[in-house]
Amino acid sequence: MRSMLRGVAALALSVALGLAAQAALAQDKIKVGWAISKTGPNAGGANITQIPNYLLWVKEVNDKGGLLVGGKRIPLEVIEYDDRSNSEEAVRAVERLITQDKVDLLFPPWGTGLNLAVGPVFNKYGYPQLAFSAVTDRAPELVKRWPNSFWLLGTSKQYVDALVELLTKMRGEGKINANVAMLSIADGFGIDLSKAAREGFEKAGFKLIYDKSYPIGTQDMAPLVGEAQRSGADTFVAFSYPPDTVALSDQSKIANYAPKVMFLGVGVGFPLYPQKYGANTEGILSLGGWSADNAATAEYRKKHVAMHGRDPDYWGSQVGYSSLQMLEQSIERVGKIDRAAIIKELQTGTFDTVLGKMKLVDNMPKDAYWFIGQWQNGFFTGVAPQRPGVAAVKLPKAPWQ
Repeated sequence: MRSMLRGVAALALSVALGLAAQAALAQDKIKVGWAISKTGPNAGGANITQIPNYLLWVKEVNDKGGLLVGGKRIPLEVIEYDDRSNSEEAVRAVERLITQDKVDLLFPPWGTGLNLAVGPVFNKYGYPQLAFSAVTDRAPELVKRWPNSFWLLGTSKQYVDALVELLTKMRGEGKINANVAMLSIADGFGIDLSKAAREGFEKAGFKLIYDKSYPIGTQDMAPLVGEAQRSGADTFVAFSYPPDTVALSDQSKIANYAPKVMFLGVGVGFPLYPQKYGANTEGILSLGGWSADNAATAEYRKKHVAMHGRDPDYWGSQVGYSSLQMLEQSIERVGKIDRAAIIKELQTGTFDTVLGKMKLVDNMPKDAYWFIGQWQNGFFTGVAPQRPGVAAVKLPKAPWQ
């Protein structure tokens, strides 16, 4: 009797799984959702780095007839909300997408702070979180806590290590002194990077003679720039969000503050930055950087310009687009919208992307892109870390024109 019951149970399970598979294949659309900053201080970053990639990928997939799932192409339907650059609103919107809209796939918000805020919700419901606009040294710890999360821009320490390596080389060549002036936004991004920088600078023998944090929404940068200028440091570092990066650049131009090394935060790699500052961008350093000889990213840029009429972000955009390519290939390999299996494939698979072959290690890429870039002759090129293909950094930063 027990054997017969086990056989009946096995048959029932087999039938149920078969029906589930048929139901999945019977889908006439796949719902894709995201809650992202369309308004508020994060809107600039979201509208440059993430939203264009989401729309480009959806268009490309639907132009092919949809996602290839189990041999059948299923078109995508988008549901989106504005999180208004607010963590509580972001959490509510993500919950709504999951519990009310029943989205099949869920894309992350913009920024370190908001990705940390919604992480528990993505994890609770088992959605892959492909964060490509977040940098945190907590990434290895978060991967253990949330194995569904992927921190595709790496850790703060990786960026700081690359920057410190670059500065140490320049100091050794007698091009800069050992003094550093640093500003940081009081948000997850700035807090994490400035903490790593303090440790990195001290370990490498640099002297942090000015170190100031400022709140989100700060508009008057004149006092901060003035204090940094009076410090006499050859190196100025700002871990800033896009509005602050523009405000710092404007004020530096007004004050003719052009230290030998000028490193600014998010936004330097945005297309609006060279449009606004022209030749004044020459020599400015920031996060990211592209390889001039990468044909795949050049083709990606061409597609991005064709759809949106502007260049992508030269830091996170190609990483974000690559993450969507990885997601698409994972779904095709799994053959169904099985999020647990998709997460497993993302963790273990090797993928063809605009960055080249990508294989994640502990849910993060390794040696996939540049951490530090510099505007040189109208191109934001990778200058660190030191490995084949790196461009030589140019110093000093020219005076503002």
